[in-house]
Amino acid sequence: MSLDHAATKPHERLADALSIEMAAVNDLIRARMASEHAPRIPEVTAHLVEAGGKRLRPMLTLAAAKLCGYDGPFHVHLAATVEFIHTATLLHDDVVDESAQRRGRPTANLLWDNTSSVLVGDYLFARSFQLMTETGSLDVLRILSNAAATIAEGEVLQLTAASDLATSEDIYLQVVRGKTAALFSAAMEVGGVIAGKDEATVKALYDYGDALGVGFQIVDDLLDYAGTDATGKNIGDDFRERKLTLPVIKAVALADADERAFWVRTIEKGRQEEGDLETALGLLAKHETLETTRVEALAWMDTAKAALANLPDHEIKGMLLDLADYVVARVR
Repeated sequence: MSLDHAATKPHERLADALSIEMAAVNDLIRARMASEHAPRIPEVTAHLVEAGGKRLRPMLTLAAAKLCGYDGPFHVHLAATVEFIHTATLLHDDVVDESAQRRGRPTANLLWDNTSSVLVGDYLFARSFQLMTETGSLDVLRILSNAAATIAEGEVLQLTAASDLATSEDIYLQVVRGKTAALFSAAMEVGGVIAGKDEATVKALYDYGDALGVGFQIVDDLLDYAGTDATGKNIGDDFRERKLTLPVIKAVALADADERAFWVRTIEKGRQEEGDLETALGLLAKHETLETTRVEALAWMDTAKAALANLPDHEIKGMLLDLADYVVARVR
């Protein structure tokens, strides 16, 4: 999901406020993605890491630590850990999805090969665990290792659920919590843990990350059917790739026999014909599932903002609240 096209950009204000810490994170990432014996590892990693991207997930870790008044060195380690986990999952995802492009550039699996992408992703996972242990915190290790397992579990669940019309909204939410929200919530949570904050504060940070991640993915899925050129999304990619996302899951639940037959043919069996995308869009409009999905995304962002309500006032808190609004700005 791109955050480039809304009127205001709180992630850029967050990046400015965390610029010193992010510079340290970037230095640590470059140092730890090196390999004395396998030069392909830094080649492949650098191709993705240096390609841009908002570095939103590591910024969440730094933001949570700063919000909690942390002044030690290990928030940088944890932010780099989060980015390594994220990068590893992207390398693996591009192989699974047979992707040819990411962030406007050819994917690593296209430039090198699938084997290199998978093995370098494994290397980054290993590096992330090395960084975790250097903090000396078993809680940090528990949180981030659980997140890594949840991400993998969510991706595997998506393999079976993506084109199965029996997929419910609960299963969709489980997939989203795995592939997207798990790292958002863990990134926030470890920032509070490393700062030694109380259980209520750490849970508030977790809840913010969880709701932000879920809403983030729902908006992305909505814009696949309701976006414009300005949103940077190609309309109908999820339909063409036979991915069951929330607007379609809601439409399937309301479908009559003929409509269900259409979804079976196009999504389950993959027999798509010219004009099918327009038919799909018509069914989503008929059952108003784009609107109900939009309302759901807004509700998740309200949940994210409510999670921070009892935390002390801080410029970082304001930026995190603005970030939640910003994620849903394109669908208001």
